[in-house]
This record gives sequence, C-alpha cells and structure tokens, in this order.
Amino acid sequence: MEGINPLREERLRKLALLRERGLDPYPTKFERTHQSAQLQSEHASLAAGTETQTRVRIAGRLTARRLMGGASFLDLRDGSGRIQLHAASDKLGQEQYDLLTMLDIGDFIGLEGLIFRTRKGELSVRVEKFQLLSKALLPLPEKWHGLQDVEMRYRQRYLDLLANEESRRIAILRSKIVSAMRRYLDSQGFLEVETPTLQPLYGGATARPFTTYHNDLEQTLYLRISDELYLKRLIIGGLDKVYEICKDFRNEGISWKHNPEFTMMECYWAYADYQDMMQLTEEMVASIAKEVLGTTSIKFGEHTLELTPPWKRLPMRDALLQYTGIDIDKYRTLPELQSEIKQQKLSVDLQKTWGQQVDELMKVFVEPKLIQPTFIMNHPLELSPLAKRKADAPQLVERFEPLVAGMELGNAFSELNDPLDQRERFLAQEEMLRTGDDEAQRLDEDFITAMEHGMPPTGGLGIGIDRLVMILTGATSIREVILFPALRTVKAKSETAGE
Repeated sequence: MEGINPLREERLRKLALLRERGLDPYPTKFERTHQSAQLQSEHASLAAGTETQTRVRIAGRLTARRLMGGASFLDLRDGSGRIQLHAASDKLGQEQYDLLTMLDIGDFIGLEGLIFRTRKGELSVRVEKFQLLSKALLPLPEKWHGLQDVEMRYRQRYLDLLANEESRRIAILRSKIVSAMRRYLDSQGFLEVETPTLQPLYGGATARPFTTYHNDLEQTLYLRISDELYLKRLIIGGLDKVYEICKDFRNEGISWKHNPEFTMMECYWAYADYQDMMQLTEEMVASIAKEVLGTTSIKFGEHTLELTPPWKRLPMRDALLQYTGIDIDKYRTLPELQSEIKQQKLSVDLQKTWGQQVDELMKVFVEPKLIQPTFIMNHPLELSPLAKRKADAPQLVERFEPLVAGMELGNAFSELNDPLDQRERFLAQEEMLRTGDDEAQRLDEDFITAMEHGMPPTGGLGIGIDRLVMILTGATSIREVILFPALRTVKAKSETAGE
C-alpha cells in the first residue's frame, strides 16, 4: 500500500517485541564514565593484542556491525567519535547476545565492558552488559557514510552530521571560533551586551527588513537588520567599550555568501577611530585563528591566506583604478560614471545612484581579486550615511571594509557623532527611500535625540561571523557553516500534482 515504509514497519515490529519482553526501549538516562575519544586518547599506547581490566560505561549510536556466528563486532559513535565493540554469546549469554544482534543500525545503546586492543590494532570494548537506550524507527540513509545529496544535507542536518566528518568539524570549529572571539574582546575590556531583536524602527545598515506586528502594542515592528544604533546609544550612556554577537535579519537575496538570517559581531569603542578598529580587526582575527587552528596560515581552496598583521591598506579609489581603470574622482555624477563604464567596456549591472554604481563596481571587479587580507578604506560619502567625514577630504569618510578570500568580512567606521550632520544624511536617505530605493535607511528621531545629548568620538566595527567561519574552515558556501540555512519549502506531492 502506498505510504508504507517496509523498513519502518519491521522496526515497529521489533519495538513491539521488545515491549512484549518487558523492556523499555526509551529509558530515562544512562550513566557514562567515558566518551569514545577519551578512551582512544587514554589508551593510545596500548599494544595490539593486549587485554586490560579497565572497565568502562559508554553510550552512543550503532553505526555498523559485522556478525560472525557467536561473536560480533559493532561500531558505536558518540558525540566525540567512534569506537569498536566486541560482543560474544559466551560472555553475554545467548539470550542477551541474540537481543543485541537483533538491534538495528541507528539504535542507541549503553554498555559496560573491558577495554582491549585487537590483534589487528583496533581499540575495542568487550561488551559484558548492555541496555537499549532509544529504538530508531527510520534507517540511516543508504550509503550514509558518504552522504552526498546537498539538498538532503541542508534539510536534514542531523543526517549530515551523522554521515559527514567535515560537517561535524565545521560545526565544532564554529563554536570554538565564537568562543575565541568573545575571549579576545573580553580581554580587551569590551562589555558584552544585548539589544532588541524586535525594533520599532530598523536602522544601522542598508537593507530591506522583515516586518511583523505586535497585537498588544498595536504596532508594526521590524526584525533588526543591525544593532548599531542601539550600541551607539550605550556609548552615549557612558559604556565606553561594548559588543554584541547576535542574529541579524535582512530580506534580501540568497547566495553562496548571503543568508537572510545571519550572525554578526558589532563592537564600539569610545575615543577610538577607524585606524584603531583596523588594528583591532587584524589582531582579533589572527588571535582567533591561532587559538582555534594553531596557525595564522589558512588553506582556502587553492590559496594559502596569511592572517598575521599588518594587513594591506588600499583606498577604494586606488582599488577601482587598479582593477577597472576608472578614477571615480573624475566621474562624480551617475551619467558620467556610467558613460565611462561603457567606454571601458565593463559588463556590470547599471544602478539608480552614483554611490550604488560605485559599490557595484567594487563587488564585481575588485572584491573577487582581493584574496589576501586587505582593508578597503576611505569610501565616498554617498555610500556611508553613518560614518565621519575625512577632515582633509570631506567627500570621503573614515570607513573600511576587511576583505579576505574575495569576500567582504565586515564593515567599520569612525562613527559620525555630529547630530546635525547625521540628521541631514538620514533625510537624504529618506528621499532615496521615497524615490524607490527600498534599502535606504530611515530617519531615527530617537537616535538623533540621543546623539544631541553628546556622543564621544567612537570607532565601530561589524564582523560577519558566518563568513569568518567560512574563511577559517575553508568552506565555500555559507550554507556549510550555518547549521540550518534558509531553504525554499518543499511542496507536498498533492500540491504539485496539477502543475
């Protein structure tokens, strides 16, 4: 009959049989003394063919078995790795041995036994007693040891983590990278804080927001696109060094380096400028790499990235001149710039504003070429509504973007702290919004009021955690470093039958 899974039905039959025997297939807990990796480490020097009297209690998922009459070898995997089990009917008794061999791949068991190393050199546990801890009703995917279906890997990440060592490695390294970042910032005197995820007015970046509605407040709210304006309020309030690691949400396209829900670290440092934030960035990234990976030389595809400071500094004007042949200082209006793009025979999407066109040139022709760590700096004012002007070049701002492996890793400014200038720039952004730029920033009157109470000179920095993890793990897609990336919903067969 359609919809019946014969493998699941067989496992349900076994489940019923276990219960008939009075066994609980889903007990509450199991006391462990060790994990598999700990055993492998503690007994690394144990010689082949050696028996011990070391008794252990371990638990995990059965992932393979080799039945040989009255004796069997099984593989057990826990959160730390794999270890081999040896079970024999003369040790367990025939009834218990038959029960163990009746279990399926994917079932969880707990067991007690003695450590030994086989004559072939495999560290193993000789099973003396065992307990079923969880009966799996669905089998692991066929050939699960090398699960290759990318769509399945992302939709059923639990299977991916079971099947792919690389996926487990990335998940573990991501946690260590975030922890190392926290330790570094804490050591530099930064205070970790929390700001709202639901905001009455989005701001701090150029992006479309996700919108929701709060029934009790009778108010439209937005998922934050950045926590910048709230963190600056804390600087105004006298907290001189603050940071937050949080989820941001931007209602934009999905690509190998974009996910609508992503993780950012933003930090703000009173009395510092963008030069200080450059030094902080390169030292922090190098420190994280050294702590987590033991080196600042990172393999990424065919390249070896050297993260040791100092990183290269490259003004945006110079970068565009080098890689496109266009001097943006000579073409200060959109028609002039687009005419020169045509003259240079550059294939690039045309944009609605001069600033957006400059940004598009950077993304297409410059960013992919910058493999070694580079700070692109001194952006045009039009691209940076929250950054402070350069005193000697007011058409530019004190801003930089760290680029590594052809990716923008973050964004940083000497933060604008003139409330009158900030208001004018917000008003210019509002005009852009009215003329069709749905990513323009909004006028935030509450933030302006906060600034009018006085904001010290401040350096600000945002680092994309997902992209940093990509760089440090060698992953070439953001979906590899986010455990549950955004995916299009799969339609049921009944919904697609008429299509």
